[in-house]
Amino acid sequence: MQWTDEGIVLGVKRHGEANAILDLMTRAHGRHLGMVRGGFGSRLKPILQPGNAVSATWRARLDEHLGNFTVEPLNLRASSYFAAPHAIYGLTHLAALMRLLPERDPHESLYELFDGMLDRLDEAQVIGPMVVRFELQLLAELGFGLDLAECAATGTTEDLVYVSPKSGRAVSRTAGMPYAPRMLGLPAFLRDERVDASGKDVAEGFALTGFFLERYVLEPRGLLLGDERAHFIAALTRALTHLA
Repeated sequence: MQWTDEGIVLGVKRHGEANAILDLMTRAHGRHLGMVRGGFGSRLKPILQPGNAVSATWRARLDEHLGNFTVEPLNLRASSYFAAPHAIYGLTHLAALMRLLPERDPHESLYELFDGMLDRLDEAQVIGPMVVRFELQLLAELGFGLDLAECAATGTTEDLVYVSPKSGRAVSRTAGMPYAPRMLGLPAFLRDERVDASGKDVAEGFALTGFFLERYVLEPRGLLLGDERAHFIAALTRALTHLA
């Protein structure tokens, strides 16, 4: 068995003296594990840093085997994150989200979003809305997509400002007003990409996606939202405050 694909490093674990088990999100083959001989050596260790893009060839005698990777660098961007704490936390959070996907299950559209975000992860003014949209897409890819196109109560597509925590469907201002304390907010930038997102809007977006990630994805697996997400949001808020 053999294939070659491009991929993004999610993480590595030492295996023996100098080898590594590489956790790689690939474009066409999904999240894939494999051993890299010499992965913790001086030549390969800088390449196998989370966030870096590589060209990887996987080989194994049988498809169900762990197999071996050989890798070549494509985009060594990991070092660019060191000057921005929110970028480091963001990378850790995004890698943790990608690990929620089933192994070897292709998600090409999610890969494209992931790759695009990593190129802009240090840009505090744009990355918040991008991560919120990514979390929404992840929910959809896992089978828990939210319906934000029309009001669950009236069918209108106008003035949608709430999301029902029970159904995951949008609700208009008029229909949702009597239940407002129990509703989740729907920031405008999730309905229209042309709308600029304020800090409040981004916080509302993270509250929305966090609620459904916990309910539908993490709690059934006995997991909680990781600290890296909270650290990312806090660091991003600090970065935006300094830019204001």
